[in-house]
Amino acid sequence: MKTLKIFAILLTILLLSQCASAKFEKNPPFTITSAIYNNWSGGRPGNSGINVTITYTSLYPIKFDSIYFSKKIMKLESTKTKEKKMIIANFVSAVKPDIILNINSSKEINNTVPKIKKLPFELNQNEAIISYILKGKTKYFKVKSIKKGKNVFYPKAPKEKEIR
Repeated sequence: MKTLKIFAILLTILLLSQCASAKFEKNPPFTITSAIYNNWSGGRPGNSGINVTITYTSLYPIKFDSIYFSKKIMKLESTKTKEKKMIIANFVSAVKPDIILNINSSKEINNTVPKIKKLPFELNQNEAIISYILKGKTKYFKVKSIKKGKNVFYPKAPKEKEIR
């Protein structure tokens, strides 16, 4: 009886681990030629984010949907030039609202509770998941080894001129 329970537990673990690895497509209808992310900041105080640029080749059009990267999810934008096909995501770090801290806790009542959203994937810093739609079904592909590009610093936004 004890052997049967151990066998059932091992079989369940094996099946669940197979299901987790089956989420990702092994042979997507595109080939990634380069993947780079850049941290950026500037323009205005508190403005920053991450740009992810993935260059790919494909024999026919692909409908890309979203990217999971750096514990965030973002819709992808597709662009095409004569030489390259690219998908791009711009993760903007939101400016945090003012939080009231006071010894009298009743004055903190209007503070918003932070929303913590858990992604369905565990990723390393240089990995991303791309979702795309093929024949009406959403598929997922894991991009490994995304290279970190140079940090980009934008100059300060120009001051508005006074109108007289």
